[in-house]
Amino acid sequence: MTDLVLMPTLIQNRADKLLLASGSAARRRILENAGLVFDVEASSVDETSLKQMGQQQNWSADTVALRLAETKAQSVQKPDTIVIGADQMLSCEGVWYDKPEGLEGARQQLLQLRGKTHSLHTAVVLCFNGQILWRHVSRPRLTMRMFSPEFVEHYLSLEGAACLGSVGSYRLEGPGIQLFAAMEGDAFAIQGLPLLPLIAALRELKVLQD
Repeated sequence: MTDLVLMPTLIQNRADKLLLASGSAARRRILENAGLVFDVEASSVDETSLKQMGQQQNWSADTVALRLAETKAQSVQKPDTIVIGADQMLSCEGVWYDKPEGLEGARQQLLQLRGKTHSLHTAVVLCFNGQILWRHVSRPRLTMRMFSPEFVEHYLSLEGAACLGSVGSYRLEGPGIQLFAAMEGDAFAIQGLPLLPLIAALRELKVLQD
């Protein structure tokens, strides 16, 4: 008796081109695992200037994340292509955190966040020919346990530069999961892309089959 091999079904309208405006390996993996066919082109948006503008104008972290996602999507426009833009902000007790600069920066972030609950403001937008068609923000909440400084050193030795590509200095798909005591919200949004709302929006736009 031979094993039954199930062939994948076509769930995407191939006439509708998709482009991910992000160099994030995590976002790319999420979309690939969901069966989407898309191109990738990382944007070159000046995130620092936009975040500084947000602070000066008292924008919320949600607004900054959305503005970043929108700007990235609009910066890589291609004709007749739906562009997916995404970005993420981390806030804890009124303080915004960026991706760490080096392992010392990661060490400081982790020690500041331990024992506290922080929010990830994860934005995603769809853009077509320069026009924003849809936008969404998810806000998962994560609580770090009160780990020891020694644990931080072991963690950083294990993760190395891999933790520098994420706000908060952790990857939940790696040893970073051991930093946490509790999590609330969309697991995909924690990794950088609110997948279920995005898929629903693509279905509404007839990019995916009903």
